[in-house]
Amino acid sequence: MLGFITMHRRGPVTLAALAVGVPALTACGAGGAEQAGAASSSPRTEETTKAAAKEVSRLTPRAVVAYDGALLTVDTASGEVVDDTAKEGFLRLNNAGDGRHVMVSDGDVFRVYDTGLDAHKHGDHYHYRESAPELTDVTFDAPHAGHVVVHDGKTTLLGDGDGSITTFESEALKHGAPDATERKTEHPHHGVALELADGTLFTTQGTEDERHTVRVLGKDGAVKAETTDCPGVHGEAAAAPGASSDTVMAGCENGPVIYRDGKFHKVAVADAYARSGNLAGSETSPIVLGDYKVDEDAEQERPTRVALFDTRDGSHRLVDLGSSYWFRSLARGPEGEALVLTYDGKLNVIDEESGKVVRKIDVIQPWEEKADWQEAGPAIKVAGSSAYVTDAQNKKLHVVDLTEGEVAKTIDLPQTPVELAVVTGKPEAPAREEKAHGHASHGHVSHEGHDHAHDDAAPSAGAEGHGGHGH
Repeated sequence: MLGFITMHRRGPVTLAALAVGVPALTACGAGGAEQAGAASSSPRTEETTKAAAKEVSRLTPRAVVAYDGALLTVDTASGEVVDDTAKEGFLRLNNAGDGRHVMVSDGDVFRVYDTGLDAHKHGDHYHYRESAPELTDVTFDAPHAGHVVVHDGKTTLLGDGDGSITTFESEALKHGAPDATERKTEHPHHGVALELADGTLFTTQGTEDERHTVRVLGKDGAVKAETTDCPGVHGEAAAAPGASSDTVMAGCENGPVIYRDGKFHKVAVADAYARSGNLAGSETSPIVLGDYKVDEDAEQERPTRVALFDTRDGSHRLVDLGSSYWFRSLARGPEGEALVLTYDGKLNVIDEESGKVVRKIDVIQPWEEKADWQEAGPAIKVAGSSAYVTDAQNKKLHVVDLTEGEVAKTIDLPQTPVELAVVTGKPEAPAREEKAHGHASHGHVSHEGHDHAHDDAAPSAGAEGHGGHGH
């Protein structure tokens, strides 16, 4: 069973009656650091002074790029660098969920980066505010900071090194230090978790040596649903909700599992070994895009096929693109279309229902995945009707108009991009009631990390973001 704990814990807790909302962060000065395991009992005001935001008539997306030793933020309309913050270490980036902040996985801590964009809904319209980006003092302690998942207005962080699960309202980050619910897996492992719309928790279970279990837990920690038929479980993606619950897929080495209408369902695959550890979902579509690897012994498999998994009936379709890809190649478009950036430099647009490649867009020069997954390579993110593609080899950021099927803008970058996040000011995964009132929901991708296909030990410090690398 998964334990529910407070930030004042000194050792693992395996069972308690209910979850408790607590402040789950350490607020520290720019040059200081808290002692391991310490946390404040209430949010503290940031020590730095944030420049006042100004109201503007519209917002243009900002791209946050992690490169060797820093974070770089670019205005994608003008191409101007609006911030360059020095920060040593291998930094992983994930959208925080509120449309304004980016979670930075930095070794044993999650940091919060403020991009300075905020679209505030007021009745039937928005007010737009813009300010200078900055790395805030808000942090979440998490040994081997791993996956970040945003879903239904909530953000969930998982520490691979201690099994800590921290969940908070995504929008609360706009007001500083959020109150959070702290929970914990039975054993530390490279896992993933997210809170579902009904307050239950979807989470993996395992150890540093093996993992094959996925559970959904009630608010009291009781197991509501479970499957143990998911060897090497890695990555998750939410699809269009089912009739009575959220629909979430988890990747396995023998075909994924689907949580739908309160139960787990296994996807039947023909191959004895069929690994789909990198998944891209869209809550406007019942189809989940995934990688598809069949060589269990390969040091670095270079598949040319992707899989389209139908969460309604557990069927799947394989699509051969004729060129390989890697873990940062998968995304979803605004209409749910599947997007895959392949070695030939093309962005493949796939109709997710039929599996037909409807368009191939020339974006970057031909490339190939390097032996070390942490080395710079291309990445794709989607915001609105545009796909943002980095060209690490040539230090460029391409903005692809998905409606017209062409590169609309190319931005020269001063540094070699490694990680990428794009924000618009509007939440990436708002709560369902917010969606009904006009908030857009962007596709969710679980490929922001490396997936330990042959090494299930907890990752090295700073190595994990939100999903898998194809080794």
